[in-house]
Amino acid sequence: MTKLTYNTEVTTLGGKSVDLQEYKGKVLLIVNTASKCGLTPQFTGLQELHSEYTEQGLRVLGFPCNQFAGQDPGSNEEIGQFCQINYGVEFAMHSKINVNGGKTHPLFEQLKDAAPGALGSKSIKWNFTKFLVARNGEILRRYSPKTEPSDIIKDIEIELGKEVA
Repeated sequence: MTKLTYNTEVTTLGGKSVDLQEYKGKVLLIVNTASKCGLTPQFTGLQELHSEYTEQGLRVLGFPCNQFAGQDPGSNEEIGQFCQINYGVEFAMHSKINVNGGKTHPLFEQLKDAAPGALGSKSIKWNFTKFLVARNGEILRRYSPKTEPSDIIKDIEIELGKEVA
């Protein structure tokens, strides 16, 4: 299994640079999101996971992406307001990034290399592709955009029950 490189930097919606080291020892659910997609209501399920499992060590990390049919065209501020007002999002949302192509964010390069999609495909096919990362940094699994957050609960609970190796 491939491990996450924790010295990777990400930027919050507010423009603050954060090192993934901050999440070491936590179970991570990393998602590329969009505000104007048919799957956007998944923000509700992601927020429910955040509310239910944060104290046990889960961190949901959202990364807006406008690469799929232009479904997240707003500014970082607009995206943040949309997520808060419409879905009560309290989990960590980050600046808009690319998840495919020559300008792919390094975090998503790692995730795609470690957990390819159907038929070994590395590219992300659509918004709301999800990646589960264990407490020890192992990149465990990719979930399709249509996988509802509630369908991942069992896998999350298994990982939360494990100690950091």
